[in-house]
Amino acid sequence: MMRYSKVSLADFTCALPDNIVSSDEIELRLKPLYERLRLPEGRLELMTGIRERRFWGAGYKPSDGALLAGRKLLARSGLEPEQIGAMVYCAVSRDFVEPATSTVLHRELGLSSHCLNFDISNACLGMVSGILTLANMIELGQIEAGIALCGENAGPLLENTIASLNADLSLTRSDVKTHFASLTIGSAAAAALVRRAQPGQQSRLLLAAASYSDCSNNHLCQGDARGGMTDASQPLMQTDSQELLQQGVKVAAGMWQKLKKCSAWQAEDADLICTHQVGKFHRALLYETLGLPLEKDYSSFPILGNCGSASLPATCALALEQGCLKQGDKLLMLGIGSGINATGLAVQW
Repeated sequence: MMRYSKVSLADFTCALPDNIVSSDEIELRLKPLYERLRLPEGRLELMTGIRERRFWGAGYKPSDGALLAGRKLLARSGLEPEQIGAMVYCAVSRDFVEPATSTVLHRELGLSSHCLNFDISNACLGMVSGILTLANMIELGQIEAGIALCGENAGPLLENTIASLNADLSLTRSDVKTHFASLTIGSAAAAALVRRAQPGQQSRLLLAAASYSDCSNNHLCQGDARGGMTDASQPLMQTDSQELLQQGVKVAAGMWQKLKKCSAWQAEDADLICTHQVGKFHRALLYETLGLPLEKDYSSFPILGNCGSASLPATCALALEQGCLKQGDKLLMLGIGSGINATGLAVQW
């Protein structure tokens, strides 16, 4: 558990691709598989609540999206690039294995040679881990301001999943289930600004954070080792979606008990709740298990799908842009990442 007294979670931004792909379009491309196994059409949206998701164009790199979100964040902040003391890149998708994708962003954003930069990898919790890393550095007096960035490029995973499902004639209905989660993935980029709070500041404050883990279930969702999320890669992901849902919510429940103690907040205290975006059944079970009021939820999964590490910060950014996140609101940010890890943030907006 962590309590903060000097940290402002000052802003969120997101960048969304223009290419929109509906669940119906994905099922149409899977027609050979659907006909062979006699799968009912419409099941993808019915089971997830995901109507559509977005993808970057051909040749787009993960850093390209992160750069859009980062430039937007810096422009809104009024900070000069040399005022950023640390920058962390936190996506599942990376431009390459080495060097760190953060080096691309450091160069393109014109950050100072004194600005620390590195990559953080923690599945869908990457951005939350990045925010807390920067918050700890500020609390310790190491930096005055830092930015966390991510750019998720899900196109290669979707394309390779569709091709593999249509090509493998030995697949059964049971086999297809392990690839179902890969059909819910979308692309997006996000950025978060973390800076030292000013004396007497009452808004946009990070108050507390708590984490909980059960890594005995790290086998429930695993991506293979065939490269990063670029056009040249051929990634596949195997997911036991039902078991991951159940076990992930159990881990989140452990985290929530710690966060309530650390923040002194109860479920009814929250004005807005943003979670990692998976789908409608995940949302329903999470809110029921944790005893959270569903009317306080803000969701983006119907139009964005699951955007990995970008899901939670992009959802917060959209809530802010649409006026759903207002000054004075108590914001709960709750994230679950395969592994399984869960982290929650209490933010006084």
